[in-house]
Order: sequence, then C-alpha cells, then structure tokens
Amino acid sequence: MSSANNQPPFTDEMLAELDPAARRFLRTIIDYHETCVEQYEARLKKYEQRIAELERQLGQNPSNSSLPPSSQHPHEKPTPKPKKSKRKQGGQPGHTKHERALVPPEQVSETISLRPPNCRRCGESLAGTDPDPLRHQVWELPPIEPIITEYQRHRLTCACCGIETCGELPAGVPTCQSGPRLVAMMTVMMAQFRQSKRRVALFFETVCNIPCSTGWIVKMQNLGQQALQPCYDELTDALPQAAAVNLDETGTKQASQKGWIWTAVTTTFTLFAIRLSRAGQVVRNLLGNDFRGIITTDRYSGYNDYERRQVCWAHLLRDFQGLIDGGGAGKRIGRRLQTIGEKLFYHWHRTRDGTTTRETMRRNVRSMKYSMWETLEDGQRCRDERTAALCNNLFDRFDQLWMFLEHPDVEPTNNAAERALRHAVIWRKLSFGTHSASGSRFVETYLTVIETCRQQRRDVVEFVSESVAAKWQGTPPPSLLSKP
Repeated sequence: MSSANNQPPFTDEMLAELDPAARRFLRTIIDYHETCVEQYEARLKKYEQRIAELERQLGQNPSNSSLPPSSQHPHEKPTPKPKKSKRKQGGQPGHTKHERALVPPEQVSETISLRPPNCRRCGESLAGTDPDPLRHQVWELPPIEPIITEYQRHRLTCACCGIETCGELPAGVPTCQSGPRLVAMMTVMMAQFRQSKRRVALFFETVCNIPCSTGWIVKMQNLGQQALQPCYDELTDALPQAAAVNLDETGTKQASQKGWIWTAVTTTFTLFAIRLSRAGQVVRNLLGNDFRGIITTDRYSGYNDYERRQVCWAHLLRDFQGLIDGGGAGKRIGRRLQTIGEKLFYHWHRTRDGTTTRETMRRNVRSMKYSMWETLEDGQRCRDERTAALCNNLFDRFDQLWMFLEHPDVEPTNNAAERALRHAVIWRKLSFGTHSASGSRFVETYLTVIETCRQQRRDVVEFVSESVAAKWQGTPPPSLLSKP
C-alpha cells in the first residue's frame, strides 16, 4: 500500500475467513486500488511540479532571467523609491558650467563686428577696436539645394565612314542619377536612423528638394549593399583570427520564417549575420574550423563546442536572482552564489576604473574559486531540481568561469555583444524583420559597418561614400580592419 490512509477496510484475518474465490476477488480489488492510488499520486506530483514551474515563469523578468530588457513594459518595472533630497531641482551652486564651445575664428562663415557708436553714460562718440571682444556665435543651416551636374554626351558622325560615335562618361561617374554621398545618406538614414523607405523618400523630397520615390530608395539600398559587400567579406575572413570574440544572438523574421541576428564583437570590429537557424553550426561557420581564440557567451548550448569559452557573469547573476526569487530550497544556494558574483564584480570594476591593478584583481578573485566550488557542490545536492541543474551545469564548466583572469582581452561579461545588439533590436521592433534574403544581407552589412565605424570613431557616411565611389571607379574599397 502507498500509505496507511489508503488501506481498504479488510485485514488479513478477515480475508482468511473467506472462501478462496472471495479472497481472490477481494485481492483483485485491493491490487487495483493500490495501482490507482499510485497512478494518481504520480500524476498529482507531476501537476504540482508543473504548477510550480508555471508560477516561476510568471515571476520571470530581465533581472532574474535571460529575458531581454525590451521584453518588459516600462510600466511593469518596479519603481524605486528614491530618498528625498533637501536640495532644489536644477543646477546646484558652484557646479561646473557646461556650454557649447566656440569654434575657432577660421571656421566661422561670417564675422560681424559690432562697435557701440556712443558712450552709454555721456553720449560721447566712441572709436577704436576691442582686442578681446565678447564672441557670440549663432549656428544656422543654409537652404538645402542639391548639386546637379549634367554630362552632355555628344554623338558625332564620322565624315569618312558615316559611323556615329558618342562621348564617354568620365571614370567614376555613375550611370544612375545618384552620387556617392547621396547613396550613403539614403542608406544610412534607413540603417542607422531606422527610417522607413517612405520616410526617407519624403525627407529628400521635402527637405533636400530632390525628387524621390520608394522604388529609387530600393535601388540605392541594393547599390549601397553591393558597394559594402567587399568590406563585409573582409571582416568575415578576419573573424576566425581574432583572439577574443563576444557572441550573442536575438530573434527576428525573414518574410514568414523565423530567423536570428547573430553578432560577433572583437576589440577592433563587429560582425552581424542574419541566419534562419539558431543551431551551433552557425557559430562554427562564422568562426571557422581553425579558431583558436576565446569566446565570451551566455550559457546557450549552441556554444558548447568551444572549450576556450568565458561564461558571462552578468547572465549568471540574473540566474542566481532567479533562484532567490523562486524561494524554497534553492534560495539559500542562490544567495551564496549571488554574494560570490557581487564580490567578483566589485574587484573587476575597481580594476576597470584604475583603482587597483589587474594582478591585484586576479589575486582577489582567485581566492573566491574555492567558495564557488563548495557552493556548487552543495547546490548539486539541493532538493530543488532547478537549483541542482544550474549547479551541475556550472560545475561541469567551472574553468569557463575564470578565463578572464588569464587573458587581458577577455571580460567577465558578454556586455559588448549585448550593447552591439541594441540597435538591431530596436530596428527589429520598428521594421518587424526583413521581407527577403537580399533585405537580410542589407541589414547585416550595414549593421556591421555602422557598429564597426562607431568602434573605430569613423564617419559612417564618409565611409559609405568612399565605398560607393570606389565601386564606380573600379578601385579597392576602404578597409575596416585598419583605420586610416
């Protein structure tokens, strides 16, 4: 019997007084009763676990899980209660003044000297020049008028043979009606400033006085992507040689298909790729078979093929908070793991801001390894299945928690990749993905160029303009691997 309360009202003595046929009948009923009770108890336990899991998922938010911050409505976030300050709002007495710096006189378009004609007290006439006048600069935009260059190709007839010959366009002159900078401005407005094709066409018509249509914008989009393709391929070839790479991915759509935006961030460039799969094969295709560097990622299993891997501690802190919020047997383990993580970030931040040396940070963090090991062992024996599973996972990849201690280019978090993805996530929310494979190629190419130019402090419009001009002139495009 499964429990005393489930015993039927028959004792062995009572059964012994019955004839064999009756005993067999009652024994069959008793066995059937026991089987039913065991089945219902198993189903009840299963439903209780399911209810507990659903309740845990209802309590998930970006602070205690891997959910992105954009998945939570701003009004759902708990409003912190700030301490009331006795100071008045606005700038405080004695604070450093911040104002727009004046540009040098040689950069000024027009200088107007203002000399007072008379004394403001007695009215006497004034003359002379102030060697140090008060300077006041006003910024203004000129009326935007496009620069239109017309090439007249004359057809001349040969007096000897009667054949007509037409004048050729100079090298580098486009056969379309857009110059390199106009192509760059159109495409950057879509890719960097996240404007729709209709909005871009409206801007150029109403502000720039350039007749424009959405069809023309699509042509410029394709032209810009083709011009930047060699730059994108250059970074694709360079990625497998990187010493350290931060990797992350987020969902998107291509037409009616589910897709993912992958990003790989190195110390000098960032590469984006849109693929219709989230499998680990995408990572292997990006990094190649000969990759010898270190990757920094979350705990997603798609990265498990790489032993030289730093697991993101920022993600782990959210996992630890999830154990605490879940309560029960895992709460104590979650608090111990959270304390270790907070101490690690304390030492890491002090090194990053220059308060302590890297060697001091390494010595302090190394001393925490045993506490982490001991806590994970205790967590593996925890009655809470979720806690035990997390501790088992971290115990198996224990060495991957400390890669940043030995490699200066590796950080304990994957924040570089998450920051790079923010622009892509906002674009995805506004555009709902792409409608074709060619649209995905445009997005991944321009996201790569925009983020890499930001890393290298380069003018993205100037870079795209040079790339388009190079395509028309038949010369090599500018490189994103070496800053000029």
